[in-house]
Amino acid sequence: MLYALLEYLEAHFNLPGTGLFQYLSFRSACAIIFALLIGAIFGKKIIERLRRHQIGEEIRNLGLEGQMEKRGTPTMGGMIILGAMLIPVVLFCDLGNVYVQLMIVSSVWLGLLGFADDYIKVFRKHKEGLKGKFKIVGQVGLGIIVGTTMCFSNDIVIVEKAHSQTAAAQQYAAPLPGTETPTTLLPQEGYEKDAPADSALGQLKTTKTTIPFVKNNEFDYHWLVPSHSAWGDALTWLIYVLVAIFIITAVSNGANLTDGLDGLATGVSAVIIVILGVFAYLSGNIIYSDYLNIMYIPGTGELMVFAAALVGALIGFLWYNCYPAQVFMGDTGSLALGGIIAVFALLVRKELLLPLLCGIFLVEAVSTMIQVSYFKYTKMRYGEGRRYFLMAPLHHHYQKKGIPENKIVVRFWIVQILLAALTLVTLKIR
Repeated sequence: MLYALLEYLEAHFNLPGTGLFQYLSFRSACAIIFALLIGAIFGKKIIERLRRHQIGEEIRNLGLEGQMEKRGTPTMGGMIILGAMLIPVVLFCDLGNVYVQLMIVSSVWLGLLGFADDYIKVFRKHKEGLKGKFKIVGQVGLGIIVGTTMCFSNDIVIVEKAHSQTAAAQQYAAPLPGTETPTTLLPQEGYEKDAPADSALGQLKTTKTTIPFVKNNEFDYHWLVPSHSAWGDALTWLIYVLVAIFIITAVSNGANLTDGLDGLATGVSAVIIVILGVFAYLSGNIIYSDYLNIMYIPGTGELMVFAAALVGALIGFLWYNCYPAQVFMGDTGSLALGGIIAVFALLVRKELLLPLLCGIFLVEAVSTMIQVSYFKYTKMRYGEGRRYFLMAPLHHHYQKKGIPENKIVVRFWIVQILLAALTLVTLKIR
């Protein structure tokens, strides 16, 4: 909204300062600052309102240290995150960008799904909340929307042979005295704004994605379809839509399981979003994508502004969500965060990096599956159920071992930062 207005003023009146909004870095900085301030300032008022209306968390006694002290802590704090994020997104993002549109739809879609779950828990006093099958239907529905949009939208393409065109986007600095070689290679003015996907660059409507540790770091879902199949393209996109559904469902539920300690899911998600924002910027920039030999995806650079807004909102929310938490994000926040991360990764073609980047989510989900499966197996074989972990998800296992909650959270953050660094390294390992 503000971006479109200032772009118009720049084009027609050339007002001083309006040209800054052509730069993704400037708009990203504005987005993160605005989101942080909105979350920190209005978050307190929302928390007071939630407490006044007794919208508090019902805590089951699991025998964990300090657990029952959290009873009555306001929940549905995900509204703070989503509100603080969406306002800067509307102000500073290009709302005509299909990638931004998909991210807004995903945020609102899963935010409403999580809100319905929290509403049933709090107001209807059903501890289980929204039935699992309805959550799955919502996640599957979003997967279909994202997958089919990527299939049919003409604005979602990758560009091959971008390296042959980078000279047009660059300029050389003057050589040092007495030399003939330029000293540095500099992008032209306005290079941060995504370059148009000119047909000469070789636009491709493809299901290619990024896979680490292999030559060219690329994998095409089309390779899974028999070459002689008459329905090859249709089958390829069907597989892609199914993959999108699986990833959105898995990551969304993984984030939901991780949200069990004060600040845990908030901090982990912020680190993940930072890395995805970096991927979006690099993939959407013709120069950096050529330098790193990664896919050039026109338009994805705009997602860096979205990522900045979300990181700012998460930091603002963490002000109140860190130990001891004054508010919980609830499913309103956790389901939305997981879905946002999944859709973001799909859009920048990095979904196959999620097992590494979202390693915390993965371990939390796998520990729960192991616990349930092992309990059922031992009950069937020995007549009584046994537990593999002291408690699942994994963070509760460490609580049972007597490790303080805030120490568990910080250690999980450290592990997530390490996983994020390893994920970035995969750009050059092939």
